[in-house]
Amino acid sequence: MIKVTKRFLVAGFAVLALSGCAAKAPEGPNGEALQQLAVVTTSGEHTFWVEIADEEPERQRGLMFRPPLEADRGMLFQWPGEAPREQSFWMRNTPSSLDILYIDPQGRIVSIASHATPFSESPIPSNGAANGVLELRAGRAEEIGARPGDKVLHAYFKP
Repeated sequence: MIKVTKRFLVAGFAVLALSGCAAKAPEGPNGEALQQLAVVTTSGEHTFWVEIADEEPERQRGLMFRPPLEADRGMLFQWPGEAPREQSFWMRNTPSSLDILYIDPQGRIVSIASHATPFSESPIPSNGAANGVLELRAGRAEEIGARPGDKVLHAYFKP
């Protein structure tokens, strides 16, 4: 009986030790867990950790007043329960240039606005119906070879 108990104790400690080593999602600036997203292009699958902006105050604020994004970070804007429509973004109070990827409900990239001008209030249209928008550090879309028609993998998009 004692050997069984020791075996279970050793197994229990091993499970605890391994669970402590498991990768934890990085946190955003407000302490929220970031979600993983992948962009699939002809050059492969490129993974990003994204903040989710799925409520109006988050979508309004976006990346305003924020330092430049790291190469593997982004923000995914979502409109749950709403039909896809023409979207338009601007760069008001956004100090660093961004790539803006407009995405349809199936996760296909509709269009890409590269190197959006910081602080600009000029509208940047999606040029097609979209219900998701991914913002990345300027130049990342080109670096990974992203093009309209490429796929974005995230639970928000329906395959």
